[in-house]
Amino acid sequence: MKRTPFKPGGGLSRSGGLKGDGASKSRSSLRSSSPKGGSAKKEKLLSPWDQQREAAKRAALNALKRARRAADKAGVSLSEWEGEFIDSVSERVKTHGRAFADPEKGAPGQALSAMQGRKLKEITAKANGEEPKRRWGRKPKEP
Repeated sequence: MKRTPFKPGGGLSRSGGLKGDGASKSRSSLRSSSPKGGSAKKEKLLSPWDQQREAAKRAALNALKRARRAADKAGVSLSEWEGEFIDSVSERVKTHGRAFADPEKGAPGQALSAMQGRKLKEITAKANGEEPKRRWGRKPKEP
């Protein structure tokens, strides 16, 4: 393979001039840190762990809101306990970021414990008019 000789000052530069002249420097000096031209405040970036925790918090709050809305829309009356459960869990998630204190009851990055998630699924299924799932392997009696 034959190489072409190096030509100083010419060659492959896009601007057509020498590298390092003022043309490339002026372009970067015109840009500001903000799209509107002013200096914008930079938000504190969250660690990936905190981002995951915030996402779990939002997901839990949205699931609680969806369950409440589905019950209201379908006209299904929730029991007193179910209404109180949704209210207290959503309040705890808003204030503390999660609804349980014991780390053994749920995954570290989750906002709801395993049992709270199960109960929320049961409430959502009731609001959607679905038949409750069997528990503990019991079979329904056949006539």
